[in-house]
Amino acid sequence: MDNRSFCCPIPIITLSALLLSICPLLSAQQADAPKAKKTTIMPLGDSITEGGSFFVYRYPLMEKLLAAGYDVEYVGSKTTQPVKNSPLGVLKHEGYGGRNVGDLAGMFKELYQQNPADIILIHAGHNQFADKGPVPGMIEKTKYIITTARTINPKVIILLAQVIPSGKLPKYSYIPDLNKALKTLSEELNTKEQPVLIVDQYEGFDWKTDTVGDMVHPNAKGAEKMAVKWFEALKKVLPPSATKNN
Repeated sequence: MDNRSFCCPIPIITLSALLLSICPLLSAQQADAPKAKKTTIMPLGDSITEGGSFFVYRYPLMEKLLAAGYDVEYVGSKTTQPVKNSPLGVLKHEGYGGRNVGDLAGMFKELYQQNPADIILIHAGHNQFADKGPVPGMIEKTKYIITTARTINPKVIILLAQVIPSGKLPKYSYIPDLNKALKTLSEELNTKEQPVLIVDQYEGFDWKTDTVGDMVHPNAKGAEKMAVKWFEALKKVLPPSATKNN
């Protein structure tokens, strides 16, 4: 007997019907797949973070992040001082002109509970007076901000800036000592699970060429320098960019 007589090939029409029934299911599953969450970044500080009648690092930094393919957004309760005509529109932040790190510490818990960002950029070292010996208290308040953030979000990543220099002296003559103490604080608090990474915004920033007339706030060149420093630090802690994945 010819065994081939027992073979029963599947009709082509049946295979076609099967494929047609599967494709809509696959499409639906792809449509329902959750989109990757944007990495949230909170810029925290004083007027140098907020912006005003000078330049601010937040805009050139975001331009660099998006151009590099990173899926990020700024978060915060404030939308003040947007850069006029920027294609980025209004960027959120927690920058407070005229406030010092003690003021920020007093507000921080509530602010961060509202927006528990994945990454915090801290640049807070102005609005103090050298003759008051402010550095120990500033370090204490900075530590409070970091430990409070960790309580709310144990996975938070802190990028802690050594602040830019100023020509407004003797008021800001404490800044070099503050920056040394901030580096020590970052080394004390930094762990693999809860990074606190120092970002040296002081080195290479020249208040003679990088600030506006008040010798404190960045001009366009100074804001660009700050943005570059933040960007290089963020590349070390952000998830891989879309550009790298392609």
